[in-house]
Amino acid sequence: MNITLPGKAAGIMASQREQAEKQRARLGVEARSWYRITNAADPDEAEVMLYDEIGGWFGSTADELIAELRQVTAPRMRVRVNSPGGSVFEGVAIANALRSHPASVTVQVDGIAASIASVIAMAGDRIEMAPNTMMMIHDASGLAVGNATDMEEMAELLDLISDNIADAYAARAGGTREQWRERMRAETWYLPEDAVDNGLADEAVPGPKAGTPAAEPEEEPEPDMARAWDLAAYGYQGPTAADRPSAAGDDEPPVLTINVGAAVGEDFVEQLRSLIRPGVGPAADDTASTDPVAEVPTPRPSHEPPAAEPEPEAVAEPEDEWAASVAGLLPDDDADTWSALVTNLIEPDASSSAATA
Repeated sequence: MNITLPGKAAGIMASQREQAEKQRARLGVEARSWYRITNAADPDEAEVMLYDEIGGWFGSTADELIAELRQVTAPRMRVRVNSPGGSVFEGVAIANALRSHPASVTVQVDGIAASIASVIAMAGDRIEMAPNTMMMIHDASGLAVGNATDMEEMAELLDLISDNIADAYAARAGGTREQWRERMRAETWYLPEDAVDNGLADEAVPGPKAGTPAAEPEEEPEPDMARAWDLAAYGYQGPTAADRPSAAGDDEPPVLTINVGAAVGEDFVEQLRSLIRPGVGPAADDTASTDPVAEVPTPRPSHEPPAAEPEPEAVAEPEDEWAASVAGLLPDDDADTWSALVTNLIEPDASSSAATA
């Protein structure tokens, strides 16, 4: 549908640009760049970023962006939008430049596409809404200075601009101009899924997948000091048939047998043997076992009384030079004989006393 704008529409656009130039000169600022075009990541897809107000008092005008769009030769173009809107006529010019570009255009809303920025989004061959983004549509607004006729003309202009924007939504999403004007008058906001449901977007891009948990580290082998005690290092080879009870229910506990010779060395065993039984050794008894063992009985259950321990055997004194020299001074088993030998030293008689005197 063709819409005839009032005769002063071109003058209004020129006046906006002139006022913007004067305002920037008065404040001493330059027009900031509100877009960027790159194709470094993928030579087959150019990236256009619209991350600020469209046109406006401090923004660049659409002709600068359109001039750079003509230099894009990539077969695909991704237009990333995060804008609150801006100048209606600048936005319409950008939308038409995208529609006429030979590249396949995908519009990706990164944050917000509000007001005229939502109209620019409608120019894409495909529209994607990133997670948690929003799109907003509303009626056009503006300022006017003048008499009643000027105000009436401005009201007519704003009404026609809003109809024009409603037609852009209807062409993309279906429906009638009046249906979209009702939504615009209510200033309607759309979440990604709502925009897809109402035909304003093709896809609500899903959020990033939750990170997969890191694989659990393999358990390190236990250090040697934490492992079970290996009795084989001390000569224990496990219980034998003689160590086990002959029948189930036998009251005799098993006996733990340890080879002391293998544990501490044969030389040390021979020294112990010579101290305990002098004169007994390999030379004295070739048939004697060279592997003495120590029998350690396994404790009885707690409910049984402990067995009476045998009295320890008397240990013979070691036979050496010192023992031989003092043997006559040591008492024997007969206490009376010892007393008779020393009585004259303890209780001297009168003759011995006289001799001493």
